[in-house]
Amino acid sequence: MQRRAYVPGVAALLAALTVGVTGLAGCSAGSGPDGATTDSKAGGPADTAVQPGKYRTLLEPCGSVQRSTLKDLLPGAAQLPEEQRERVYRGTPSATYDTDRRAGCSWKTDGPDASHQLTLDFERVVSYDPTVSDDDRAQQVYAEKETAAGLPSQGPAPAAGTAQQAPPATGPTANPTAKATTPSATTTPTGSAGTPEGLEPRVLADLADAAFLDDVLTRAGSTAQHRTVSVVFRTSNVIVTIRYGEQPARVTEVPDSKELQEKAQGLARNLAERFEE
Repeated sequence: MQRRAYVPGVAALLAALTVGVTGLAGCSAGSGPDGATTDSKAGGPADTAVQPGKYRTLLEPCGSVQRSTLKDLLPGAAQLPEEQRERVYRGTPSATYDTDRRAGCSWKTDGPDASHQLTLDFERVVSYDPTVSDDDRAQQVYAEKETAAGLPSQGPAPAAGTAQQAPPATGPTANPTAKATTPSATTTPTGSAGTPEGLEPRVLADLADAAFLDDVLTRAGSTAQHRTVSVVFRTSNVIVTIRYGEQPARVTEVPDSKELQEKAQGLARNLAERFEE
């Protein structure tokens, strides 16, 4: 009987191929380096992650307003001694634990005719939800601020670039026979006689991604009236809040809405441009 020759090399090759196929089968489930399996389905975390916001840092607020602008907004400073004037123009930075997330500055000066105050607040919004972008989260925060301002005849804040139609007027101004009242030591109602017609608090369609203006007149007892104009705008994932106030020295005077609003909006546009640089 003829005996068949045994070839050890062939057996070794077959064994190696068997191990290789087994290894490939084990990897097909998406094993990680530590042996844990990963989800290889479409739409996993890697596919749903959103891009971070445009801004990673903030402007330094006390240095973000030009000297010429401060002179215009704080006229009383011009009559101060040089050392005090420079101190006013430097501003007072807001206390914050992380200037890349929140920063602010304030200025104040008293003049013979009126006192003026200016406050800036910069907030960089970060979303910790991997399915929500920083911009979308910033839009939500901005919308909450607009709602809290209680703008007259305004619905929910529209998305940037979306046209908005004002709903019918409601509240005290909806009834032409209703008399506006100004309770002592309280805020004058929005849209009342405290704000001239055409200058009521409103959405600003031509500033940054979204913006609104508020105008509040207050008076405590027989003291002088104080008006604060606020402009809030969003540019990508940063929200900027400007508050500009004036209190005349004479109790019979009412701060000029038009002038304060124009100056506050001018500063807002300047800051919006600074962020775009």
